[in-house]
Amino acid sequence: MKYNDIDFNEKKVLITGGAGFIGSNLAFYFQKNFPECEVVVFDKFRSEETFANGSLKSFGHFKNLLGFHGEVISGDINCASDIDKLRAYNFDYIFHQAAISDTTVSDQNIMIQTNVNAFKTLLDMAVGMNANMVYASSGATYGDSEVFSIGHEKPNNVYGFSKLMMDNLAKKYEKKSSISIVGLRYFNVYGEREFFKNKTASMVLQFGLQLLSGKNAKLFEGSDKIKRDFIYVEDIIQANVKACKPKKSGVYNVGTGNARSFQDIVDVLKNELHVERKDEYIPNPFVGQYQFFTEADISLSKEFLDYEPRFSLEDGIKSYMNEIKRIYG
Repeated sequence: MKYNDIDFNEKKVLITGGAGFIGSNLAFYFQKNFPECEVVVFDKFRSEETFANGSLKSFGHFKNLLGFHGEVISGDINCASDIDKLRAYNFDYIFHQAAISDTTVSDQNIMIQTNVNAFKTLLDMAVGMNANMVYASSGATYGDSEVFSIGHEKPNNVYGFSKLMMDNLAKKYEKKSSISIVGLRYFNVYGEREFFKNKTASMVLQFGLQLLSGKNAKLFEGSDKIKRDFIYVEDIIQANVKACKPKKSGVYNVGTGNARSFQDIVDVLKNELHVERKDEYIPNPFVGQYQFFTEADISLSKEFLDYEPRFSLEDGIKSYMNEIKRIYG
């Protein structure tokens, strides 16, 4: 499905983090809908390197790109010589998805280097090429806030802070350049090609695999009251494409605008899988450092991006089900 009237055929598109979850879905969107679009994927493909918390330093995986016909460049956004490889192109659009996305990484230095400093380098490149920029921000910028709309940010970890600093940087560049710069604050995304995120993959996938393996779903106590804005990846792609032609540059929330509980996820999955097993409830060890509610205010996204979420939680899980079964198999 095409999401706006831009013809990307004959255009050059860069996707950083293009072997990751959202980046690879973007790559296939352009390949499917605009076969003459020149898509370049730039990614720090995974190695065995890990952070202090044991998480991999990169979730980029070649299997996310099986069937992709565009160009692939292995590189690190923190490495000047790797970025120089991209300067040989003249991109029309840059989709910046590369980042440290694991919110539990505590190394503040590498988080700021990767998410903020490298973004500035890419912004400079975008301005020099006159390339419109769409980048991944995050709902984590709101942290402990009880209001999930622009101007109410209260990040409670360095990841959320880094994304807020990206947004601040984008505003400065927006004022002094002629390109459009749009930041998209993703809420809780789930869907195809997230498997290689390992333990940071969505609970939709994790609960689905638990149920398919014959186990009871394990939820925190009170999961019917723990609510998040869960958004299917197809709506994330919609927002990215519409952000190429915004009515106004800026930062926008990308969610459904409808908070649902973790219990809802399990109930929908059990309905799809025709499972009647009882759930198991365990104490929540993260009380005091845990968001119990998120719900994106998407009024500005509707107004300035013409964004309209197409998938409810039920619709998204139904669309995702064949892939969850394939992964289990």
